[in-house]
Amino acid sequence: MSIPRNYNNELKDTDSHKYAYNFDFEIMHPFILRSLQPFFRAGNLLELGSHKGNFTKRLRPFFNDITCLEASAEAIDAAAEELGSSVKFINSIFETAILPAKYDNVIMIHVLEHIDDPVMVLKRIQEEWLTEKGRLFLVCPNANAASRQIAVKMGLLSSNSAVTAAEKEHGHRVTYSFDSLERDVRAAGLKVISRSGVFFKALANFQWDRLLNTDIISPEYLEGCYQLGQQYPDLCSSIFLLCEKG
Repeated sequence: MSIPRNYNNELKDTDSHKYAYNFDFEIMHPFILRSLQPFFRAGNLLELGSHKGNFTKRLRPFFNDITCLEASAEAIDAAAEELGSSVKFINSIFETAILPAKYDNVIMIHVLEHIDDPVMVLKRIQEEWLTEKGRLFLVCPNANAASRQIAVKMGLLSSNSAVTAAEKEHGHRVTYSFDSLERDVRAAGLKVISRSGVFFKALANFQWDRLLNTDIISPEYLEGCYQLGQQYPDLCSSIFLLCEKG
């Protein structure tokens, strides 16, 4: 019998690791948005796993009708305080959520790897939540990121796709690569329209956070990492699949 999950606890930082780093908010979020934005459909938006609304804020200029589905009540409280009534919030797990509409855009940013049954949730998106013209924007941390491969060579990870103890504490169930992510997408009946990587990354998040407090990293260097990621998507920090109904 599985132990019920405490989604509020999974969001908490510990003394040794954080749920999310400044690297995620300051570097990855802008580049992820840049990767997604050309493919947005006109219409409404469903964000699955909105956390405390950090990425939601970046989506508001593009959509007038945003709904956020989030399992953590504490995260929703923080997001609602920041975003106010401009966004609709639903506090529920994906497996049982009842949503009031279908959506032209469904966005999951670093969320699917937290799901106990990802194929079942992807099937719900395909069958219940996407409009006929709708698109799913699916972004996950990449098992084959250069930083993770370096960690394997250092003996810090047993394999590229290993789930670390810290990741488990924060609710990770799997570490996806392109092949395993596409496997689950296809199993749910969705079709992949486009695939890419977001931001070449050779350092761990905590190392990036230290660098961001210095003048070592320039905007030009960040742009170079983004451009290099377009050339070598399998070495990127995150992988991105654009999907439509099958």
